[in-house]
Amino acid sequence: MAVIWYGVQSYIGGKCITLMIQSIWPSYANLPNSLPPSAGIDTKHFLSLFLFWLLSLPALWFPVHKVRHLFTVKAYYAPVAAIAFFGWAIARANGIGPIVHQPNSIYGSELAWAVVKGVMTCLGNFAALIMNNPDFSRFSKTPKDAIWAQLFTIPAGFAITSFIGIIVSSSSVVIYGKEIWNPLDLLMKFQEGASSGQRFGIFVISLGFALAQLGTNIAANSVSAGTDMTALFPRYINIRRGSYICAAIGLAMCPWNLVSTSNQFTTYLAAYSLFLSSIAGVMICDYYFVRKGYLEVKGLYSADPSGPYYYDFGLSWRAYTAYICGILINIVGFAGAVGRTVPVGATYVYNLNYFTGSIVAAGVYYALTWLFPIPATSRWWNEVDEDDAQMSEASGQEDGDEENVGREETVIGTKGV
Repeated sequence: MAVIWYGVQSYIGGKCITLMIQSIWPSYANLPNSLPPSAGIDTKHFLSLFLFWLLSLPALWFPVHKVRHLFTVKAYYAPVAAIAFFGWAIARANGIGPIVHQPNSIYGSELAWAVVKGVMTCLGNFAALIMNNPDFSRFSKTPKDAIWAQLFTIPAGFAITSFIGIIVSSSSVVIYGKEIWNPLDLLMKFQEGASSGQRFGIFVISLGFALAQLGTNIAANSVSAGTDMTALFPRYINIRRGSYICAAIGLAMCPWNLVSTSNQFTTYLAAYSLFLSSIAGVMICDYYFVRKGYLEVKGLYSADPSGPYYYDFGLSWRAYTAYICGILINIVGFAGAVGRTVPVGATYVYNLNYFTGSIVAAGVYYALTWLFPIPATSRWWNEVDEDDAQMSEASGQEDGDEENVGREETVIGTKGV
């Protein structure tokens, strides 16, 4: 999934490159198209996509901590660019009043379900980050270091970004009399007949958005894909090689087909949630409810068939069964989302796809582990490994000895119950 997102983010970054080039050379907008209609993209946008993709490759060479200054620049520049665009759109709409006072086009239950679908779309946008988060939170010194920072910044960041996007898109109705759902398309409208000063402003805003896409592609997509590929083929692939494989596939998958229309894009995001919600449900249930925070660190890196995480031939059939069940609860509704005729009840279930998928997957996994117990679990919360206890004793920290002994007594051994 990170590979797919890499392609989508690169395509969006390519549109930023288009805006930047057109701001400098307006004639770029009239670049002749040599691609057939069946390609789904014209020469100008493909060239911009390729330029963004090509310019992103050097950043994949370095580990994330070595390109941290790029993220620092992004953290300051991108929000300023977004706020500038927000203010410009409001100014062109003659204030925020005409924007927020537009009448509803839907009412009642239709409006309520539209809100629910909007929330699920936001979760779909964040679904990959939920899965990829351990790639970065593992560097925290304590669990609290990862929890508290994200608990406030992630909801606030997504809420502010969504608010800016909604207001900017709504302003297009006031300015042009039609809805332009993509902020970058609205910037392209701003370019029509723009003065040199306005084109400079568009360049500055587009550069901020391009930096945002680059940073997101590195942190949320290429590193995640590289980490997963390294885990699958550690002898042949490292994170750097995996990142370049991710970039190559992301371009080859023709990402413009996924974002050609707003409906297609939201359908894609919902499908994203369909698969990732089940994985999240299994992971959350396994760590918080089945193992209660207990992990044997040595076992995580062992391929010994008698190890606690080897399961059956290296696969956990309980987890895969729960994963499939989490998908099945939404699969009928997904068929309806792509144009099939399905019962209305299935549509309502699918409108809650992330919640239904994760809850069903978690419930099935918990039931299976209760019926068929797994090793290396704890009877109550025990987020400390045995090795940590031994290290504490070796370093002379005797105060926690009794507590560590108590913890060890609550752990179900690696051979199972």
